[in-house]
Amino acid sequence: MEFDLQWLLMGLPVAFGLGWLASRLDLRQWKREVESSPRAYFKGLNLLLNEQQDKAIDAFIEAVQHDPGSSDLHFALGNLFRRRGEYERAVRVHQHLLARADLPTAERDRAQHALAQDFLKAGLFDRAEAAFQALEGTAFATDARLALLSLYERSRDWTAAIEVAAQLEKSGTGSFAERSAHFHCELAQTADDRGDAPAAEAALARAREIAPLAARPLVQQAQRLVRQGRAAQAMAVFAELRQRNPDAFSRLAEDFVACAKAAGQLDPARAALEELFARQPRIDLLRALALLQGCAPGQSERLLPLLREQPSLSAALALLDAPADQWPEGAQPAVRDAVARAARPLQRYRCAACGFEAQRHFWQCPGCLSWDSFPQQRIEEL
Repeated sequence: MEFDLQWLLMGLPVAFGLGWLASRLDLRQWKREVESSPRAYFKGLNLLLNEQQDKAIDAFIEAVQHDPGSSDLHFALGNLFRRRGEYERAVRVHQHLLARADLPTAERDRAQHALAQDFLKAGLFDRAEAAFQALEGTAFATDARLALLSLYERSRDWTAAIEVAAQLEKSGTGSFAERSAHFHCELAQTADDRGDAPAAEAALARAREIAPLAARPLVQQAQRLVRQGRAAQAMAVFAELRQRNPDAFSRLAEDFVACAKAAGQLDPARAALEELFARQPRIDLLRALALLQGCAPGQSERLLPLLREQPSLSAALALLDAPADQWPEGAQPAVRDAVARAARPLQRYRCAACGFEAQRHFWQCPGCLSWDSFPQQRIEEL
């Protein structure tokens, strides 16, 4: 079969014409898109970057009206409403997105997550909880669980918080052992308040099991044993606390002395405090040792060396409680150093506009360049 060149010569102009017509149609469509939605969208972005949120909202609303099918414009508008505190309008925008039947699954999950954040910011915790729970199994599942954990902490729903923390840890998000231990301690406190001792003991045992190094379960256990009059058992818990968390033990050193007196274990208590004070000298330990000696902290021979090593107001106040004629030699300079050190952060001027602090007064703030924003008084005088 021979090929007829006549048909080829006739087809070339037709193909060229169709291509030119298609390009003109595409060009007109592109011009319409540029003249409608993008212009308002970029105007909104520019206003947002210039921190003109009210005008940016108007520009985004205009862009959405020109292109109601664009989900990105809806997300930008809804997030802006949330940042402005207009939660009801943000909810309406995201609910409108969820009501669209043509919305892809990924965009639907994104809208659900944004809606949950709207409810949370608005203080509608029950609706926020349901919205976050609906994100289980989506790409936002981890974020939703973290939000639920904070929500349950805020509402003091410790049982639900424990469950969510376990899910997060199981999914590899991180370790929530110490946080969960706090939840169990809260359950123990609630059980003690209602007189349910077995439940309190079980909760504290679980807290110690999941976070052996946590201080709070030991502290709470020792305190409740003291309240129950079981001083000897409390002393054993205090000893464990001293080994695992000396800082927490030091804070409760005076409670430890009271427990030792009730248990008749003054000598072991004194030895424990002496050993810890030699390693970590602190005013709390000194007070406890003075209590064992039956004297005021200001009368302790250890106070002045401690004040020189750690010039704190607490140590200075302990020395000031003692009569001046009983002060050891060199006490006055040590007290002065402690007061000067404590007063130094307060001997500053603070800008009322941005909070910038400086040791000298400025007529114009170096931070925000505001004029007359520095009060004439230092922080300690305000």
